[in-house]
Amino acid sequence: MTRPPCTATILVDDARVRVTRFDFAAGDETGWHRHGHDYVITAVIDCPMLLEEPGGGTRHVLVSAGTAYRRDRGVEHNVVNDGPAPMSFVEVELK
Repeated sequence: MTRPPCTATILVDDARVRVTRFDFAAGDETGWHRHGHDYVITAVIDCPMLLEEPGGGTRHVLVSAGTAYRRDRGVEHNVVNDGPAPMSFVEVELK
């Protein structure tokens, strides 16, 4: 299924980190990607996500505004805004 892409805005990109803000309208997606670095995301507003995973698996996750989580490099997925309103988060990749 093809969905509209989210907007990714690079805020910082230097030798140590890349900081990107992701803004999604309802139904927008990141597109399939594999993370090349360890990373942390912080939700700007509530983020009801549908995570599509390799092999056809899916998970519904709510990342509440102001909360954060981290993952190791190598994670592969497609992130979809699974809610009726916009969602935004900031991702910090540790190079």
